[in-house]
Amino acid sequence: MGWMHDWRDIGALGYRANEVSVADEEQPPRAPASVVVRWLREPLLHFLLLGAVLFGLSSLTRSGHLATAPSKEIRLSLDEIGQLTQLYQSQWRRPPTPQELERMVENKVQQEILYREALAMGLDKDDEIVKRRMAQKMQFLAEDVAAAHEPTTDELRSWFEKNSAKFAQPPRLSFRHLYFSPDRRGAHTRDDAEHALAKLVGQPVDAKIADSLADPFMFQDYYRDRPPDYLGKEFGPPFALAVAKLPPGSWQGPVESGFGWHLVFVDTLVPGRVPTFEEVEPDVRTAWLGEQKSLAWEKAYKGMRANYTVLLPGPPGSAAPSGGMSK
Repeated sequence: MGWMHDWRDIGALGYRANEVSVADEEQPPRAPASVVVRWLREPLLHFLLLGAVLFGLSSLTRSGHLATAPSKEIRLSLDEIGQLTQLYQSQWRRPPTPQELERMVENKVQQEILYREALAMGLDKDDEIVKRRMAQKMQFLAEDVAAAHEPTTDELRSWFEKNSAKFAQPPRLSFRHLYFSPDRRGAHTRDDAEHALAKLVGQPVDAKIADSLADPFMFQDYYRDRPPDYLGKEFGPPFALAVAKLPPGSWQGPVESGFGWHLVFVDTLVPGRVPTFEEVEPDVRTAWLGEQKSLAWEKAYKGMRANYTVLLPGPPGSAAPSGGMSK
């Protein structure tokens, strides 16, 4: 590729569109700034305008006003080549050599050629993978419109106050347990656990006698700083709820789990709490953004869905389609 130059410094290049000053021109009266700003920030407006442009271009192409034959010219901008350079540098921690950059450019050209040839052959038609990907891109487009608005701290704080329960931190427990196996002890399992508890009254968590009273357990004997959800998955929800209610500092039980019966010594119990806004502000921003994206997508889809009528098959033997899912 004779046109290839040494692009190692291309990432340092910058380009700016021409700026035209209109300060001296007489401007017509404008609407109040607050109204204009609110209007321009409306996510659905952005989405619908972009959709209208894409629809218009598609209609022109189908009607013959625009050439439908794929172009045979592939033009890469300096920005695109600069992006290739930056991508290589982020992966390999050094700029690409001219030969490496040339290979990357040729790979990009190959991808574009194959894409255009596939479109010309109609390979995108009736392809569920292509449909799914295009549908995802439409959804991402609507969500990105919502992401364009950067929330203020006051907005996030107000949202947090209404949704603080989502950030509640569960209680956490550290405890030792002794296991009594129904497979070994049969109908006497609970009674054996109660007799063992009587021998452990007043004994510390690490009492030597404890191990001789119980059976081996397939998992841990000591659990440190675990939330009830974790214990629920390990032992079953009833066990987790019961242990969370036990007083710390003494042997308690018997408590039943999905494995059998247990005596439990709770070392520490850290109560659950709702953190302050300052403690979880980054998480609040992430959750707020996720909600805004979801709302923007629902609103955009509702607007698109209203323009369509869905016809479903009628009952067996009926020639007419059913209109039960119209707008």
